[in-house]
Amino acid sequence: MRHPERPRLAALHRGVAFLRRSRLARFPGGGETALIAAWVVHLYTASSAVLALLATRAIFEYRFRDACFWLAAALAIDSTDGVLARAARVSERLPWFNGAKLDDIVDYLTYVFVPAIFVWRFLLVPDAWTVPVAGAMLLSSAYGFNREDAKTNDHFFTGFPSYWNIVVFYLFVMHMASIVNAIVLIALAVLVFVPIRYVYPSRTPRWRRVTVALGVLWGIALLVMLWQLPAVSRVLLWSSLLFPAYYVILSLAVGWRR
Repeated sequence: MRHPERPRLAALHRGVAFLRRSRLARFPGGGETALIAAWVVHLYTASSAVLALLATRAIFEYRFRDACFWLAAALAIDSTDGVLARAARVSERLPWFNGAKLDDIVDYLTYVFVPAIFVWRFLLVPDAWTVPVAGAMLLSSAYGFNREDAKTNDHFFTGFPSYWNIVVFYLFVMHMASIVNAIVLIALAVLVFVPIRYVYPSRTPRWRRVTVALGVLWGIALLVMLWQLPAVSRVLLWSSLLFPAYYVILSLAVGWRR
């Protein structure tokens, strides 16, 4: 006599086999290993949130160099995770997980929130202006991050791309008057709303290799200045500003043509 449960078990086994084949078909060129690689890339991106925590703790302990080190590490992750994500094809292998949203969350922490705390804690602006200026940074970037065209399909940022971590570093090492710092920060907060298009450095359609090469040299210069703190070479400091100037000029030139 045939056991009544056997057809059900056989159907269950066929279903499991079908699901396994379907899953492997969605992850061509690696199967389970490819799926793990995709998760590792997302974990790599998410680790910037921990770096934001470490930077915040360093700021509250008045350890400027350590705070900048953690933010620099987060910047390195943000500069490389996109390349890794495309290589691992994370959008294909984890279509239900929003890597772009994860990237925006950690970027807001490391590019906006932690630098705003830095402005407040280190009194880069007049004491009475700390909350208004830091608030302007937070609110303007909250708007900028949530624009549908914040990152365009042809690889541009719309409005000032909230590079507050870099701006705060320069303001600190340049030792300008606090009122000047406040004016610079407010002006950049306003530029978030101005629809000027800024190139995506690693994916710019024009001068990509030159931009990446200059960006690497500029990153090395920033690390050297970080190592030199608190006495930064003025020659190196002013020379390092050539890349931000190049970036702005390139963005205006390419954006104007388009």
